[in-house]
Amino acid sequence: MGTRPAELGALLDAVARQDERAARIVVVGNGTGTLPELPEGVTGVELPENRGVSGGRNVAIETLRAFGDVDVVVDLDDDGLLVDTDVFRRLADLYDGDPALGVVSFRIADETGETQRRHVPRLGAKDPMRGGEVTTFLGGGHGLSMAMLDEIGGWPEDFFFTHEETDLAWRALDAGWKVIYEPALLLQHPRTSPARHAVYYRMTARNRVWLAKRNLPAPLVPVYLGVWTLLTLARTRSLPGLGSWFAGFAEGVRRSGGPRRPMRWSTVGRMTRLGRPPVI
Repeated sequence: MGTRPAELGALLDAVARQDERAARIVVVGNGTGTLPELPEGVTGVELPENRGVSGGRNVAIETLRAFGDVDVVVDLDDDGLLVDTDVFRRLADLYDGDPALGVVSFRIADETGETQRRHVPRLGAKDPMRGGEVTTFLGGGHGLSMAMLDEIGGWPEDFFFTHEETDLAWRALDAGWKVIYEPALLLQHPRTSPARHAVYYRMTARNRVWLAKRNLPAPLVPVYLGVWTLLTLARTRSLPGLGSWFAGFAEGVRRSGGPRRPMRWSTVGRMTRLGRPPVI
């Protein structure tokens, strides 16, 4: 969004230092106006308006798809940093070794090496160094199979921000693809709270409703939303935040968040075996 030119420059330098070079590099200016000067070989795309996390990533995917030579897309937040130089090589080896691999979630840690609990994409998140198959992934740093995206489609652009990763992961799982968390792939990222965004509570609730309406079998929709309503009431200490949350929930009920394609019950069973049934 044009607010972190120094961090963007450091990230692009880290990408250039990878011992397996990226075939293509795209920077999307999400309503930023003019992008800063970019290194040679980096494609810049300037959007006239902010299309949100989902919209910006979709533009990047379409830009990469047009080149015709990209097998794996790596999304990186502009305030993240690749500390190690072998991240892309390790990622390529994972995809080479498993044709069913759809999504690889990186480990996110702050400058001290600490991984926040919310950045471990599974229940029972005490050990951030335990990897394996999961049912969602981290937006700040991850790999996506282009073949998977060709099959299931891109990011849910109406979501704008929050829960877009879970929506994509659920669609990938329902199509038979694997989603894994690989803690050896590190993205260093400043310690932050998602609630720093003014729209956080409203979009979290709205998108939670859309996530359920788009993807869950009908009997599970009220169960999933009921569980998350109770968790929100138990966890949220901000009365204005709760007001925004319930306003967003109502918006999600009233409006459509995209086409409904409920997952198969076999996918529900698969997610349950992976430790996170789609009701929490």
